[in-house]
Amino acid sequence: MQFSRFPEKEMSPNPGSGQITQLVNKWIPSSGSILPACDNSAMEPNNPKMKKSVGLVSGIALIVGTMIGSGVFISPKGVLEGTGSIGFCLIIWAACGMVSTLGALSYAELGTSIPRSGGEHAYLMYIFGSGTRRIGTLVAFLYDWVGIFILRPVMFSVMTLSLGTYLVKPFFPTCTEPPDLPVKLFTILASSFLAAINMYSVKMATMLQNITTVTKLVAISVITIGGLYTICSGQTEYISDGFQGTRKDPSLMAIAFYNGLWAYDGWNNLNFITEELKNPEKNLPRAIMLGIPLVTFAYVCANVGFFAVMSREEILLSRAVAVGWADSMLGVMAWIMPVFVVLSCLGSANGVMFATGRLCFASARDGHFPTILSYIHVKRLTPVPSIAFTLLMSILVIIPSDLTTLIDFYGFCIWLAYGVTVFALLVLRYTEPKLSRPYKVPIFVPIFVLLMSIYLVISPIIQTGRLTFFYAILFIFSGVFVYFPFIYFGRKIPQLAVAIRENTFN
Repeated sequence: MQFSRFPEKEMSPNPGSGQITQLVNKWIPSSGSILPACDNSAMEPNNPKMKKSVGLVSGIALIVGTMIGSGVFISPKGVLEGTGSIGFCLIIWAACGMVSTLGALSYAELGTSIPRSGGEHAYLMYIFGSGTRRIGTLVAFLYDWVGIFILRPVMFSVMTLSLGTYLVKPFFPTCTEPPDLPVKLFTILASSFLAAINMYSVKMATMLQNITTVTKLVAISVITIGGLYTICSGQTEYISDGFQGTRKDPSLMAIAFYNGLWAYDGWNNLNFITEELKNPEKNLPRAIMLGIPLVTFAYVCANVGFFAVMSREEILLSRAVAVGWADSMLGVMAWIMPVFVVLSCLGSANGVMFATGRLCFASARDGHFPTILSYIHVKRLTPVPSIAFTLLMSILVIIPSDLTTLIDFYGFCIWLAYGVTVFALLVLRYTEPKLSRPYKVPIFVPIFVLLMSIYLVISPIIQTGRLTFFYAILFIFSGVFVYFPFIYFGRKIPQLAVAIRENTFN
């Protein structure tokens, strides 16, 4: 298998400067390549690197396709439980879209100012860890520590487990829930299939993302048109409830926000692949401005479709709202909705795998993980080792399949990461006011997102007091005991160092 890797270099905000793209001629020996060779005439023979192969349409598809997962089809009841009324529920869905848009626009400034792949890792490394501020790399490492071992695998596993459940369900029609073993087997097979596609070709992965994104929008259009048809037919007894039953408990509103924001998560995925995005200075903010409002509109329309056809009680009792809606509206064609759900999960999981491989790659490139994870395939130009590692971590999360605690852990840690990153944007405005910023948001936007992040981190601790959040804090800071000996002081694990040295040559 033939790979090339990026060495750890002093960082520049622009990867085109040559400071971080200079390659060392180290190869893992093999008789050939991992997968059948392709035409690599566009690749410079002495400077292999990942191509800029993601355009505006594919960028929008990555955002939309990752954000619209199984949540809006399977169980949108979490927001309704927290709000109590249809009217307030729709407001929360729209508000979550606004928060996600503002967060993504803040990330767009970071992504165009520091056009490096890796998302939060790249920004935290540049802002806190560049130059003589070596201790500042601890912030980026702690994000990598949590992101690669918990956040991204949990996000991927939730999507693939939903996919596996819907694939297996037709084979067990008499069971309320299909058995765990076949669900896990199908889930692991689907995960391996997505990893193989992402290893094989960026073009194939983006093509899959584009196709599944279209199918999701078609599914939401079907639900919306069905709901509008019901309303126009005069059947408004469910949706006319409006704001009846609105709950005023702040803790329940926080739960509604958490559920809504979970459905919107993935808005930062495009920032993980900035180096592969064509003309990122323009296409990154454009993709965000087009993609996230489209998702917001789609979510609100889908909920209008559900509320027009199903009562609040039916939605709250249903384990799969879209399937119940299809049974009521589509008759003999109701089978098509589970197919849409499977394709939706497939597209979302593909987007997460695509982005997470780049996070792992960028972290290893900057010396936070073994250098082998920073290798790219010399013919496919894909980060094969980092994708394989991402698959392994996801399988380890899937096997126990008890994701409830991990999802709580995820919600706490991801908004902590968002808050720290947006705070870093404010720090960058102060420390480097003359830095080139092709896109710049008004200062109130990152301040608002930072305040929302603080609320979403502190609120569940105060309201629930569960030990989950204490464990989350412990896990985050356990990374300190890895960082100082192995990253800051550069200690090596002898067996691992020998294995890498024996399998590489100059």
